[in-house]
Amino acid sequence: MSRSSLRRAYGVWAPIYDRAVSGFSGPLRRQSLTELPEDARRILIDGIGTGLDLPYLPAGREVLGIDLSRAMLRRAQGRGQAVWLVEADAEALPLADQSVDLVVLHLILAVVPDARKALAEVVRVLRPGGEIRLLDKFLRPGERAWLRRAIAPLSAALATHTDLVFEDILAQEPSLVLISDSPAALGGWFRLIRLRKTASV
Repeated sequence: MSRSSLRRAYGVWAPIYDRAVSGFSGPLRRQSLTELPEDARRILIDGIGTGLDLPYLPAGREVLGIDLSRAMLRRAQGRGQAVWLVEADAEALPLADQSVDLVVLHLILAVVPDARKALAEVVRVLRPGGEIRLLDKFLRPGERAWLRRAIAPLSAALATHTDLVFEDILAQEPSLVLISDSPAALGGWFRLIRLRKTASV
């Protein structure tokens, strides 16, 4: 799906997005954002959507939220938490190298046109020692998951991918170290993943 199509799709999704995903995703977001490092002062929410992650972040952090959809950003603004909001592309982040301490990637890598490019951008802007908190739907290597693969063309038309293998995406980023990887919902369809960027490769 092109960026313009994705923007239009989430313009349609925006009014109903919270009702559609907050119920199942709220506990997972809370779990993902527990025990954030004390030195994670600058946090990027990449694909902030309507701001469903904001209530689970500790006070006193500098938070930047980016999203491709202006309609979603307007709803995030209405949540009232202190956050900088920027309309931007996850595959071309408007940030300097090594400028953030922690990146939140909740339900975004399976949405963007190129997950590898989006992750590469996160690695670029994340400082060495910084963490990534990730929640999304991924296949595991060798997993048949015939239904998820079969519906992939249809789901892509609905602005999400169901056939991404996370390990294939991660393999391109040798500076990232896997801290944890836990099944999260729907029998492991969704996964909670924590990554850390090493100081050197």
